[in-house]
Formats: sequence, structure tokens, C-alpha cells
Amino acid sequence: MTERPIRIFGDPVLKTPTDEIVVIDDKIRSLIEDLVDSVKIPGRAGVAATQIGVGLRAFSYNVHGDIGYIINPRIVETRGELEFVEEGCLSVPNLWFKTPRYPYAKVEGVDLDGNAVVLEGEGLMAQALQHECDHLDGLVYLDRLDQPTRKEAMRQVRESDWF
Repeated sequence: MTERPIRIFGDPVLKTPTDEIVVIDDKIRSLIEDLVDSVKIPGRAGVAATQIGVGLRAFSYNVHGDIGYIINPRIVETRGELEFVEEGCLSVPNLWFKTPRYPYAKVEGVDLDGNAVVLEGEGLMAQALQHECDHLDGLVYLDRLDQPTRKEAMRQVRESDWF
């Protein structure tokens, strides 16, 4: 279909938890196609439906050239101690902050045919799974920052040319 514009921090859709996808129809197939087209751009590790203005539970990913999607994802397992990793977001352009993430994550959901899908990984994949599921729960990575870092992040957001 098409690459869709990314919603920017401050848009209410980014702070609204998503609805489960109940029926997989042509509208949902089109959404998934748009999510996949939107994540293919270099430098993008994931795009959640909320980031393209849709309040439904789905995201696409592009990690180390592996491109895909998942419908109704839920984190079912994380492992290891929280680590602070550099993180950014398409919805918070040009700002990067050390964000606490688990080094391993496992997500379960379904594909367009209703078949069970399991995504799991370490490093960037684990980070992307947690980041995108956060979007679907109405969170942005800034919500995960400790108070002093969040205060600095919000100052930088207010001073940015896109806010």
C-alpha cells in the first residue's frame, strides 16, 4: 500500500492504549501492509499502529534486515537484569536517552491468517519488542526514563523545532 506519516509526541493517539484486533479483514490487511511499508525505511526498527494514527494492536519490525509484523502482541517473557540502552523513537525525532530495557524479550500474537506467532530475541530485537508493545499500551520511551532524565528529555522536547 503505502508508507504512512509518523505521528509526533503530543498527538493523543500515542498515549491511548490500543484495542485488540478481533476480525482480520481487508482493512486490517491494508493496515499491516502500510505498517510493513512504513518500517522498510532505513534506520527504522519498528512502527506501531499508533504511530501511524491507528488505535489497533499491531506493529511491524525491521531488525537486522528481518522485516515482519505481529497482530495482538503481548510480552510473555523478559529475562535478565534491566540495562540502560540508548533509545530513540520516530515519534520523538532526534532525541536519544538511556532507557531501561531487558536484554531478552518474547512476544506472542498472530499473523494475518490467525496463526500463532512468537517473536523473541536479544539486543536490538528485545529492545524493539518492548518499545513497540509500549506504544500499543499508550506509552512512549520517555515514560520509562528516571525522573532526572525525563525532566531533561521534556526540556529538550519543548525546545525542539518539531514540538
